[in-house]
Amino acid sequence: MGKKERETHKWIDNFDFCPTERAKTTMEKRSFSELLIEIKELVTEVSSLAQHSETQREILAEFEILVEKLVPILDGLMDNIIKFKDHPPVRKAVESLGSELKRAKALLKTQETKSFIKQVEDVVHDLGRSLGLVLLASLEVSTDLKDKIGVLHKDLMNTRFDMSSFASTSYDSEVVSEIEVEEEIQEEKRVCFGIDEVSLQIKCGDDEQLKFALLELNELIGDKRVSSEWITDEGVIPILFNRLSSSNSENRLCIVQLLRRLASDNADNKEKMADVGFLSAVVKSLVRDEEERKEAVGLLLDLSDIQSVRRRLGRIQGCIVMLVALLNGDDLVASHHAGKLLNALSNNTQNALHMAEAGYFKPLVQYLNEGSDMSKILMATALSRMELTDQSRASLGEDGAIEPLVRMFSIGKLEAKLSALSALQNLSNLTENVHRLISSGIVASLLQLLFSVTSVLMTLREPASLILAKIAESESILVNSDVAQQMLSLLNLTSPVIQNHLLQALNSIASHSRAGKVRRKMKEHGAIQLLLPFLMETNIKIRSSALNLLYTLSKDLPEELTEQLGETYIKTIINIISSSTFDSEKAAAVGILSHLPISDKKLTDMLKKANLVPIMVSILTSRSEVSKETTCWLEESVTGLLIRFTNPSDKKLQLYSAEQGVIPLLVKLLSSGSPVTKCRAATSLAQLSQNSSSLSKSRKSRWSCVPPPADGFCEVHNGYCFVKSTFCLVKAGAVSPIIQILEGKEREADEAALSALATLLGDEMWENGSNCIAKMSGIPAIIKVLESGSIKAQKKALWILEKIFGAEEHRVNYGESAQVVLIDLAQKGDSRLKSTTAKLLAQLELLQVQSSYF
Repeated sequence: MGKKERETHKWIDNFDFCPTERAKTTMEKRSFSELLIEIKELVTEVSSLAQHSETQREILAEFEILVEKLVPILDGLMDNIIKFKDHPPVRKAVESLGSELKRAKALLKTQETKSFIKQVEDVVHDLGRSLGLVLLASLEVSTDLKDKIGVLHKDLMNTRFDMSSFASTSYDSEVVSEIEVEEEIQEEKRVCFGIDEVSLQIKCGDDEQLKFALLELNELIGDKRVSSEWITDEGVIPILFNRLSSSNSENRLCIVQLLRRLASDNADNKEKMADVGFLSAVVKSLVRDEEERKEAVGLLLDLSDIQSVRRRLGRIQGCIVMLVALLNGDDLVASHHAGKLLNALSNNTQNALHMAEAGYFKPLVQYLNEGSDMSKILMATALSRMELTDQSRASLGEDGAIEPLVRMFSIGKLEAKLSALSALQNLSNLTENVHRLISSGIVASLLQLLFSVTSVLMTLREPASLILAKIAESESILVNSDVAQQMLSLLNLTSPVIQNHLLQALNSIASHSRAGKVRRKMKEHGAIQLLLPFLMETNIKIRSSALNLLYTLSKDLPEELTEQLGETYIKTIINIISSSTFDSEKAAAVGILSHLPISDKKLTDMLKKANLVPIMVSILTSRSEVSKETTCWLEESVTGLLIRFTNPSDKKLQLYSAEQGVIPLLVKLLSSGSPVTKCRAATSLAQLSQNSSSLSKSRKSRWSCVPPPADGFCEVHNGYCFVKSTFCLVKAGAVSPIIQILEGKEREADEAALSALATLLGDEMWENGSNCIAKMSGIPAIIKVLESGSIKAQKKALWILEKIFGAEEHRVNYGESAQVVLIDLAQKGDSRLKSTTAKLLAQLELLQVQSSYF
C-alpha cells in the first residue's frame, strides 16, 4: 500500500473533531483558567518527555517543537478568559486538546508498541483536529490569535514522519520492518485497479473491493489523473449515490467525503447531485454515526447554493427535523454547518414552519418581524395551532415573537389581528410571556377593541377578552391603573362568554397583594351593586365568576356589605351553598358570609334558621373528591363562618353548634387543614372552651342513686365534662393537636392555638391545666413560640408560661430550657415584651424584682 493510501486509511479511522470519553476527567469540574493552566503544565511534561527520550530522537525533537508552539496559543486564550469562561464550545474544544496531550504523555512514557512512530504521528494529527475545534469555537478573539491557531493547526495536520529516514537503531529497523509487513499484507489484499476498472468495482465490487476502489478513485482525483469528463462519462456520481445506501459504515463515510470533493471541483458536479433521490440518500446519513453525520451535513451545505436543492431538501421527510437535532447537538462542526444550512433553507416559508414544529423558532420569528403581510399571517396562524410546551413558549418569547404579534394585532387588518390574537393566546400560557405582553402595551389595545362597536371587529372580542383574563393573572397588570374600572363598565355590554372572561380578569386583578387601592376604587364605582344581579344567573360559569369576585371584594368591607347584600341576596347566597353541585361555588358563597360582621345577631338568626351549620358540617364530612386547592378554600371558608356560631357570649348558640357535630370537625381540621383553617378552627375551639368551666358538672352529684359515668370526669375542670354539653377541649381530644400546631414550622395559627390553651389556665384550674399541658409535652412547644412567633403570640406564650411556672415542679423541669430563650428575648426582643419577660425571669429567680427591666 502506498503512502497516500495509508494516509487516507488513517484519516478515515481517526478523524474526530469531538471530545472523546477521555475528555471526561476532572478537567470538567475546574474553572476555565484552571483548565488552561493544567493543559499548559501538560505541554511542559510532554515536551520534557520528548526531549529526554532515549529512542526516536529525531522524530521526537520535531514533535517537541510542534507541542511547544501550543504555549503562546494557551497564553492568548488566557488573555481572553472573560469571553470564554461561560462559553461551553470553547471549553469542550480545549478539554479535547488536554485529552490528546494526556494520550501523548502516556505514549511517551511507555514507548513499548512496535508502531510507536505511527502512533506519535496520529497524536500530532489529533492535536491538530482539537486545535481546529478551538479555532472554530473562538469566534471573538483577535485576528492575530486566530492566525496563530490556524498556522499551527495546518502544521499539525500536515506533519508526516518518514520512518525509513530515521531507522538508525535496531529498534527503529524493527518498527519499520513491522510497518512494511503491514503494508505488504494490505497490498496483497488490494486489487490494483486501472483507471478503466475503478468505476466497475465501485459499481459492482463487494465491500472490500469497494473500499480499495474508493481509495484509488480518491488518489486519481487528487493527482488529477482523471478529468471531469471521465467522471461524467463513467457515471461516477450516480454510482456513488447508489452505493451510499447499501454500503457498510466505513465505505459510506468515504463515499460522502468523495462526493464533497467532487462537489468542490466544479459546479457541474453539484448540479448532478441535485437529484431528489440522491439528496434523500444523503439525508439518511444524517442519522448515522458521528463522522458520517458531520460529512453528510457538510455535503448538503456545499450543495445548498443551488436553488433546486434548497427547494427539494425541505420536502424530504425528516430532513429539517434531523438538521435541528444536529444544530442542538454536541458536535461543533456539525452544529455550525446545520445552522448555516437551516438558514439557507429558511428562505422558504414552509421550511420555516417545519423548523418551528421541530423546535427551532428563529426563522419563524424573523418572518413575523420582516416578512410580507401574508407571511406574517401564515406564521401567526401556524403558531396558534401548534401544541407548544412551556420550553417552546419560553424560546419563542426569548427569540422575540411577542412584539411583532402585538404590532400585528394593534395595526394590522382583520385577518392579521385574528391570527395574532390566536397566537398570543397560545403564548400567554407562560408567565414570562405575560410579562412581555404587558410591557408591549397590549392591554390598552385589547380594551379599545372590547369597547369597539364596529361589526367587523366583533369576532375578535372573545379572544381579546380571553387574553385579557390571562394577562390579569400577573400582578404587573396593576401598572394600568384604570383597567379594572374600564372592565367593570363593559360587563353589561357584552356577550356571556366575554362577561365570564372579564369577571375572571377582575377577580385576578382584585386578588393581587398590591391591589388594595384598586379594590377600593372598584367599590367606590359600585362594583358590588353591579355584581349582585349575576348571582341570579342561570349560566353557572358567570355566576361562579361573579361569586369569586364578590368573595374577593367582601374581605375589606364587612359593615357596608351587609347593607348592600340585603336579605334577598343573603338568601340567594344561602341557596347556592345548599344546592350548588360545585364546591368552588360553595366555598365562595360561605366565604362571603364569613366576612359579614359577627355582631349582627339578626343575620346570625337568619343563617341558623336556614340550617346553615348542619349544611356546612355535611359539606366538609361528605364531600366528593375535589382538587386540593378547592378543598382548602372550602375548609377555610367554613371554619371562618363557624367562628360566628361559637361566639362565647351566646351559650345557646354554642350548644346548638355542638349538637350539630361542629367540635369533632374542628378538632379534625386542627391536624389536616391549611394554616388559615387551623387558626380559625383553634379560634372556635378557644371560644367554646371559655365556657367549659362554668358548664362542667360538680364532682359531688346531687343524685347519689344515679352516679355519673366514670369516664366523664375531667381532671382539668375538676368535674364531669362532655363534648356536646360542656365543650371541653380535653374530652374532645383537642389539646394534643393544638400543641402540634405550636411544634410545627408554620406560625400563622400560633396565637389562636395559645388562646385555646390559655382557657385551661383560669384562676381556679391553672394547676390542673398546667399539668395537662405538661403531660402532653406542650411546655417545650410554648417555649419555641418565644423564639420565632409573632409579637402577639410571644405575649400569649409569656402569659401561659407565667401560669405554668407557678408550679415548682414545672420550674424545675423546664426552667433551664426556658431561661436561655427568655434572656435572649429580654436583651433583643420587642420592647413591648420587656416587662413581662422580666417578671418571668424573676419567677425563675434569675432576676431581682427590683431590676430596671420592670
